[in-house]
Amino acid sequence: MSNQIHDKISKKMSKTDIGKHFGISSQAVGKWFIKGKVPAERVSSLCALLNWEITPHELRPDIYPNPTDGLPCENKCMSNESLAVNNDIHS
Repeated sequence: MSNQIHDKISKKMSKTDIGKHFGISSQAVGKWFIKGKVPAERVSSLCALLNWEITPHELRPDIYPNPTDGLPCENKCMSNESLAVNNDIHS
């Protein structure tokens, strides 16, 4: 996890609030940031908690290699439409 993603998460929600959501301590959440990895089983839930403003790909590109991997359908569809519009503009 990059510092940019860490900062983005921190601006959205505190480690304490994330910990409360998952039923773990803020120190446990802090370890995610120190290690640079959110546990695989927490990625989707954390993204949903943050209203998908952080994607699974941003958190764990090792298990979500494509930018739309792990996104719910409505987010994937919007992302794909955005890509299509950008491709049309630059063609």
